[in-house]
Amino acid sequence: MPVEKRHPIPVAEAIQRVMKQNIEMETTTMNIYECEGYILAEDIVATYDIPRFDKSPYDGFAVRSVDTVGASSDTRIPFEVVDHIGAGSVSAKQLEAGQAVRIMTGAEMPQGADAVVMLEQTVESANGFTIRKPFEPLENVSLKGEETSTGDVVLTKGQRINAGVVAVLATFGYVDVPVFQKPSVAIIATGSELVDIDAPLEPGKIRNSNGPMIYALLRKEGITGELYKIQQDDFDSSLAVVKKAFSEHDIVITTGGVSVGDFDYLPDIYRALNAEVLFNKVAMRPGSVTTVAVSEGKYLFGLSGNPSACYSGFELFVKPAMYHMMQAEKCFPSMVRATLMEDFKKANPFTRFIRANVVLTGRQATVRPSGFNKSGAVVSIAHSNAMIVLPGGTRGFERGHEVQVILTSSEAYQRESDL
Repeated sequence: MPVEKRHPIPVAEAIQRVMKQNIEMETTTMNIYECEGYILAEDIVATYDIPRFDKSPYDGFAVRSVDTVGASSDTRIPFEVVDHIGAGSVSAKQLEAGQAVRIMTGAEMPQGADAVVMLEQTVESANGFTIRKPFEPLENVSLKGEETSTGDVVLTKGQRINAGVVAVLATFGYVDVPVFQKPSVAIIATGSELVDIDAPLEPGKIRNSNGPMIYALLRKEGITGELYKIQQDDFDSSLAVVKKAFSEHDIVITTGGVSVGDFDYLPDIYRALNAEVLFNKVAMRPGSVTTVAVSEGKYLFGLSGNPSACYSGFELFVKPAMYHMMQAEKCFPSMVRATLMEDFKKANPFTRFIRANVVLTGRQATVRPSGFNKSGAVVSIAHSNAMIVLPGGTRGFERGHEVQVILTSSEAYQRESDL
């Protein structure tokens, strides 16, 4: 089982090969209080108009606009208040000339009224109020169906459920929400040099940081991973663990070479699983040795054992694949243009992904590498919220150049508010 020869392919082609696979999760239902972060499995159609009736968007007085004609600072027009209604109540009054109904935000307009005078636009009088300006028909009125009409598609299949989506689902009475199941993921951190995080370090050994890191990256997407451990560095033991993980999960992620010395077990493990290898090398730094295979409607990701390379491989390939499996409308992270705040003069024969910290200030974005940026780096990941993308074939970039940046975290916050 000698080390297999690898031929690099462009990053974009590698991503395309991953996303072209016809691998889909089944549908299920989730209680509305537990569905945040899932992907909708059906279009959601409005079953009634929103608003359901003409209503007031303000606290004030419902009036007939015709009665306000001629109002001015010099000629204040009086109104008599004949009723008082709050949200959820309906007035039985039919407005006559010069009459008004005190109305609260969200309350249904009374019969005869076609405008709302806001409270601060009035001056109180003995039996009502006066106004100094005329009002147009339907001024300050929210009309029935102006937001959504019965039969409109209000949420689409593939949409990620956030708090706003939950509000819409609640509006239309969804207790059980149709969603795609989330994939289950196995994590196998390999390498004879690794020891558990609570084990004492020995000469030549390092602690397993990739397993916990991937576990945390999955949790950020609302997915729980299961950690597996290869007890002995031989082919049979390695195959047995990968087979078990493969039988129990939708995705298997290995990090590091499943190998000893000059022998790499991974190609033979994939062959034993009848897996099709999509690629085994990508023209990128770090993480060029990333491998992705598929078998029986499941993904197998072979990520680099170097922490920064492992992180990049997860963001570029694993995360989009998970959302592809859930048929999400949007599978890829957001990208922005940002001004580079430090020189990065290293040549880039392959596309380079640099752990970085992006700062958003108003409409401007600046970015700088987050620290030591070799593939084995760990600390720089902790201080990053993005990855700078430097195209292959470039000879380096200087401070002030504009670069593309992939946002990898929602923690791209500002220190001060622009409000």
